[in-house]
Amino acid sequence: MNPHQDDVLILGGGAIGLATALAILESGRGVRVLEAARVGGATSHGNCGTITPSHAPPLAAPGVPLRALKWMLTPDAPLYLKPRVDPVLWRWLLRFAARCNPRDWLDSTRGRAAILNDSRARLKDWVERYGLECEFGENGLDYVFRDRRNFEYHAAECGPLNRMGIATEVIDGDAYLREEPALREGVVGAIRFPDDAHLRPDRYVAELARVVRERGGVIEEGCRVEALLPEADGVRVRIANGGGERRGRDAVVAMAAWTPALIRPLGLRLPIQPGKGYSITYPKLGLAPRRPLVLKDRSVCVTAWGSGFRLGSTMEFSGQDGTLNPVRLAALERAAREYLREPPPAEAALEKWYGWRPMTFDDLPALGRSPRHPHVWLAAGHGMLGISMSAATGQLVADLMTGRDPAIDPSPYRVERFQ
Repeated sequence: MNPHQDDVLILGGGAIGLATALAILESGRGVRVLEAARVGGATSHGNCGTITPSHAPPLAAPGVPLRALKWMLTPDAPLYLKPRVDPVLWRWLLRFAARCNPRDWLDSTRGRAAILNDSRARLKDWVERYGLECEFGENGLDYVFRDRRNFEYHAAECGPLNRMGIATEVIDGDAYLREEPALREGVVGAIRFPDDAHLRPDRYVAELARVVRERGGVIEEGCRVEALLPEADGVRVRIANGGGERRGRDAVVAMAAWTPALIRPLGLRLPIQPGKGYSITYPKLGLAPRRPLVLKDRSVCVTAWGSGFRLGSTMEFSGQDGTLNPVRLAALERAAREYLREPPPAEAALEKWYGWRPMTFDDLPALGRSPRHPHVWLAAGHGMLGISMSAATGQLVADLMTGRDPAIDPSPYRVERFQ
């Protein structure tokens, strides 16, 4: 018997997949979301939940290769490369390094700024319109420095960022400490991004799932896709472990770091490397920072919600190694002790987590129709900014699928640039 045919199959139930499902539903089409485990249980679960137009500058920046070489073989550095023979990774790193020049940095910054700014505004609208209960806050984000040279380096970037519409405020260290009692002495300066926001990511994804279901979308959990089979008039999806098949008019692949393996048999290349990030979640602190912070000298993010507190970040290229590296976790705890007056005690940790960020070498996602298969669409490669870019990604994919004028220029994210 032929399986029932859905309208649009969304492969992946994280923030990107669910935001795309919601936008497609609002465009008048139907969706079925297929999630391998549980919604929001992978990359979307343990990040710090910051909504960051401030992060428009890409990782591939002038001077980064030299700093990265110093870090790569240091197990507790912000960037760590696990020594191994991996030709695919080394090709990716070479292409990343080639983009560490002013022209490519500016191109990626513009593309990232467009999708981040659209998503920031759209996400606020979604929180209000759909009643998303996700501890959303709009009090900005601060980069905090104890190293003066590092502070001056980043302060020099504020002029170009302001000209691109990314508001910044440079604050002297003494003035900053007077308004932020949670930090220890020794801060030499801070850069505030007043337009940034934050939310609790696990609750955001759960709320997206609620709204998708309320609007008629279907979500199947424990439904791992093992093959995507394009056909002339649609797609077939084969489910692992004897789960049968699902059919749809279109499919959107939003499987983060797992996307390349699924689409490779279709002759599609998507150079995503899994950049492993870590976080530790604690109960609410008595003396917590008033807004999210990036402890910039240590590349550690700090987010406090009404329901808890999280340390996160670091970048580790170790493939899809499914172990918690205690050295990387200890680096988060050490940064908290260095910067915070009342760092959380190690024994108070509620959860220690890792996840794989889908990193492209140009730090831009791949969004749009497959150049080979008219019923296959991609929404992957968001790096560390999946939550931040989710609402704009969903709307852009929905606009392209329905033939409407997109809210932002889709060309920086075109899939064809990797083919």
